[in-house]
Amino acid sequence: MTDPRPPLLLLPGFLCDEDLWRDQLAGLADIADGRVADLGHGDSLAALARQVLATAPPRFALAGFSFGGYVAQEIARQAPQRIERLALLDTSFHADTPERIARRRAANKSVSLPGEFRGMTEQLLPSFIAAERLHDTALVQRINAMTLRQGREVFIRQNAMRRDDGAAVLRGLTCPVLVLCGRLDVLTPPALHQAMAALMPQAHLVMVDDSGHMSPMEQPAAVTRAMRQWLAA
Repeated sequence: MTDPRPPLLLLPGFLCDEDLWRDQLAGLADIADGRVADLGHGDSLAALARQVLATAPPRFALAGFSFGGYVAQEIARQAPQRIERLALLDTSFHADTPERIARRRAANKSVSLPGEFRGMTEQLLPSFIAAERLHDTALVQRINAMTLRQGREVFIRQNAMRRDDGAAVLRGLTCPVLVLCGRLDVLTPPALHQAMAALMPQAHLVMVDDSGHMSPMEQPAAVTRAMRQWLAA
């Protein structure tokens, strides 16, 4: 029997897996057939996009978080006609700068040194979650466990992938688009999402209060509510 629910492809972020979308998978299960893509294997965003498209249904809703947002834009570049609706969460559409490339190369060199891979360290966490959530032990443990599951090799692979400018791709879209950002996101701040939404007249911009970069995990109910409205648009 055919599943009457429309397919929803969920793309996780850097060093993230399906646990990132745990609450959305549960909260949207009545209206969407949610599937989380594995973005841990591949040598470029274009290759990851091809991998996702190879196993995706002919038409689907697509949501990309952070690094997954770049993959979503690459899917839109390769096969815009297959995307029924698009959600971009806590991400960017800007190309890499030389400085960012240099920082990522340095990070890859550092993480390649002998020793234990530590995942999301205490030094990195303040950039990823809101300050008041730093003492939320359950949240911190979930994030760290996720990054440790992905591991050193995924860190190096994903970090080495060049991020291209997505402005032209986004301007060309005609499907419903959700642009969502944690109001306290310092990695991909609200102003960036306002600029992204301005590229698409059909885009709906949502700012999630009391959330940093990891909005699907920090404020799952608010993100699920926004995605439910987007799926019904």
